[in-house]
Amino acid sequence: MKTSFKNFNLIDHPLVKCDITLLRDKKTQTEIFRSAVRRLSNILAIEINKGLKLKEINVETPLEKTTGYKLDEEIVLVPVLRAGLSMVNGFLDVIPDCNVGHIGLQRNEETLLPIEYYFKIPKLKNNSKVILLDPMLATGGSASEALKYLKKKGAKKIIFACLVASPEGIKKINKEHPDVKIFGTALDRELDNKGYILPGLGDAGDRTFGTL
Repeated sequence: MKTSFKNFNLIDHPLVKCDITLLRDKKTQTEIFRSAVRRLSNILAIEINKGLKLKEINVETPLEKTTGYKLDEEIVLVPVLRAGLSMVNGFLDVIPDCNVGHIGLQRNEETLLPIEYYFKIPKLKNNSKVILLDPMLATGGSASEALKYLKKKGAKKIIFACLVASPEGIKKINKEHPDVKIFGTALDRELDNKGYILPGLGDAGDRTFGTL
């Protein structure tokens, strides 16, 4: 589903809305939170990859030979540490032969600017499709820096996948990376003065890993 924001695709589905509600509820326990993130990541993986290129292969059923298909694109998942790790398994459920890289960025709580502390990704091919994973698109600072790193490493086709996005974050990515499409399962109202998404769901990393 397209929204009024350029390059932002909101996945509007009854099951998505139910799981987003679970994530928002402060009473939701860690294991339920994780399972909801995984299901939402399953849906994101399917929606994002509807247009994947395929190549025909020969396959033999128990009865006869027929034509089958396999992916003709390399998919590389790159979670932003640490919260992005919560989305990886959901994507691997759907596309099990993905390669996975990692980007470590943390936000300075005073300046709200991202600080890089780790970066390692697989060698990219010309046909590599890179999917950057981060549950929250808040100020957009960390996402924008991660996209810059990926482009420096040769990524030409990048998609950003999140669970919850703010208007401010979408606008920043559109301004600094107009070639990157964003997919999300919720579009929230705004950021507060500390850069947290409202109504939001709190700190996705803390709630995923039980480090509240």
